[in-house]
Amino acid sequence: MFLEERYEVCRAGLRPNACTPRFTAERLGMTEHLLGMASRTPPHWARRFAEVGSERDVSTLLSHVTNEYGLSHYLLINVPASASTEISPHVLMTTWPDEMLRGYDQAELILGSPVIHHLRRSTNPFTYDMISTNSARHDGKAQIAIRLFAQYGLPRGAYFPAHNPLGQRGALAFGGSRSVLTHMEMAELNAIANLAFTRVLEFRSEARVSASLSRREIECLSWASAGKTSAEMSEILGLSEYTVNHYLNRATRKLDAVNRVQAVAKAIRAGLLN
Repeated sequence: MFLEERYEVCRAGLRPNACTPRFTAERLGMTEHLLGMASRTPPHWARRFAEVGSERDVSTLLSHVTNEYGLSHYLLINVPASASTEISPHVLMTTWPDEMLRGYDQAELILGSPVIHHLRRSTNPFTYDMISTNSARHDGKAQIAIRLFAQYGLPRGAYFPAHNPLGQRGALAFGGSRSVLTHMEMAELNAIANLAFTRVLEFRSEARVSASLSRREIECLSWASAGKTSAEMSEILGLSEYTVNHYLNRATRKLDAVNRVQAVAKAIRAGLLN
């Protein structure tokens, strides 16, 4: 699934051993036509990702995507820095077995992974094949990697680099035993990767904000959502109008909002307000 892959996108589809593995943007990435399709997320998936209410919902949805495309596992990660020695700390969510992740990290396979190296340098989707991909390793661990991925039924698949509006980079990988992903499937999964990565980071950001808002800040936002003015809130809460505005302004900054209305909307979305 992700660390032992073949970088190839063939005109007839994605087939292991069907293209020459060249490390060039043209051969490793999608064709211009495929790039043009990449934003065309199937409507039902776009709608479902827009409606998810938690990280758990995203995980469940990715499992459904995996099954619908005839694959067996998925892996969503932040792209590891060059100094990283393990993949586990960078995993956002996955259906990889825990034993597989432990085996991967114990063997330190990340250090010589052609996939991780490529993810750090390119934003183009690519396929992998556990045998041809691992032949590019220079650390003497090709057979260890091949055995690990064969053991857990992930001989081939594809990687889809992702990013959110803030520029954070990640990747969504799908793996299994099916041998071909069509150009259209690659385009669809590429669009899904950005949706999933963005939503997961949004939920994590909102969780951090939830932990940082004080009780008073939440109270003021709650009354603001009910349409109360600062003067009315000061009477209800027994605080000065200046103090109410102070709490609201601080909550607005913490929520990275531009005004009180947007702060209330973000607080509701984060589940802070009923």
